[in-house]
Amino acid sequence: MKNPILCLAASLVLLCSCQKNAETLVEKTSGNSADATISIPGFTRYTIAKGEHYASNNAYKTIETSELTFLVRFDSTAIYQSVKAENQYDINKLYGFSDNNAPHHSYSARFGWSWNQGALRLYSYVYNEGKVSSKELTTVPIGEEVRCSIKVTSSTYAFYVNDRLAAILDRKATTPKASGYLLYPYFGGDEVAPHNVNIWIKELYR
Repeated sequence: MKNPILCLAASLVLLCSCQKNAETLVEKTSGNSADATISIPGFTRYTIAKGEHYASNNAYKTIETSELTFLVRFDSTAIYQSVKAENQYDINKLYGFSDNNAPHHSYSARFGWSWNQGALRLYSYVYNEGKVSSKELTTVPIGEEVRCSIKVTSSTYAFYVNDRLAAILDRKATTPKASGYLLYPYFGGDEVAPHNVNIWIKELYR
């Protein structure tokens, strides 16, 4: 006859082992559970909730500047699969500003991002007179801090990534400096966030 105490002990060890393996699997596959609790000193965490377009911490702030510079860090929640395959190439919005004292769909400049072809990609994303133009800038590693800048002249927006010039796009706004309001992380495109997406941003100067 088996010892009931030994059987009970063995069952508890097996149960704990199964729970730990399940927790590890969830953390590796969900892309949300571990990352959502991280706090990075000096950074603001913007969370785009599952099923939403807009991020948290998106208070209206006016801006007048000739340069916006910030650090950004993405975690594993930036990895996603679109419902429709063609939407995988839509550009999500990262950070920037409206311009010309007008709505951002008329005049604005900001960085964009997407996850496609196995990489996180950064873009320039500009509206002039209601027409959008964009350009892929580079790929960036998950988990690394990236320095981004938009420098404004009377006729151009210059986009820098890690202090290297990545693109120059036309600016048709007539104000001496970029003049408008801050633009925050936004998911889409056509689709909403398929899960909570966390983005950390630290504004350096504007």
